[in-house]
Amino acid sequence: MPNKVKQIWASGKAVVNAWLAIPSGFTAEMIAQCGFDSVTVDMQHGVQDYLSMVQCFQSMHGHPVTPMVRVPWNEPGIVGKVLDGGAYGVICPMINTVQEAKNLVAYSKYPPHGVRSNGPIRAGMYGSAGSYQKTANDDIVLLPMMETKTAVENMEAILDVQGIDGVYIGPSDLGFSYGLEPRLDRTEPEILKIYEKIVKECEKRKLHPGIHCGGADGAVRAINMGFKLVTLSNEVGLMSTYAKMQVNQTRKDAGGKA
Repeated sequence: MPNKVKQIWASGKAVVNAWLAIPSGFTAEMIAQCGFDSVTVDMQHGVQDYLSMVQCFQSMHGHPVTPMVRVPWNEPGIVGKVLDGGAYGVICPMINTVQEAKNLVAYSKYPPHGVRSNGPIRAGMYGSAGSYQKTANDDIVLLPMMETKTAVENMEAILDVQGIDGVYIGPSDLGFSYGLEPRLDRTEPEILKIYEKIVKECEKRKLHPGIHCGGADGAVRAINMGFKLVTLSNEVGLMSTYAKMQVNQTRKDAGGKA
């Protein structure tokens, strides 16, 4: 199964990514039908665990979306396990140094390019018997998260690490590390300047920068800035935003009767 994310990048377009915090195959199934290019299960800040990740993947399997995961940490056990479970993309938090980026690559790639152990229990279904191992190193998308002042200081060296496909910006943590309030869709000139540099340095290396957004407005701004993967909030945010809007509209239009 070719990686749709890589195909979209090859065409020059940006990937529209969904984010799942809820451990529910049914939610995953519904989101997978909404037109997203990829769907990421969040094992860091979501309430997902490994089994719920597998259930989400099983539920989206019949839909044309690339299954991805944000792992909780840069650690070989979980990185290998999510890949074995069928992840076609790994977003990894808090990559601050060249060595941490190199470690992520090593954990994600089969020998000779890495140290990933062989045992693709679900991922093996993506090809004929034995073919997955031949293509996995090239097919899997690796996006270390750039979300701290330290990572920005090491930006160019991190982007030079062979085997990554780009970086993924966590705006909340990035702003936090610069002493700002943690939130998405940032407008501070000093942060926008960092974004511009990240995009420019990625373009120079034919890499693909991604970013977490708060909705369509922020995603469009990010795409126009040059970002090549945008996440439209998570399903919790999408659900609660729409629910609040409907409740508020009902109360307002009912003229005090509700």
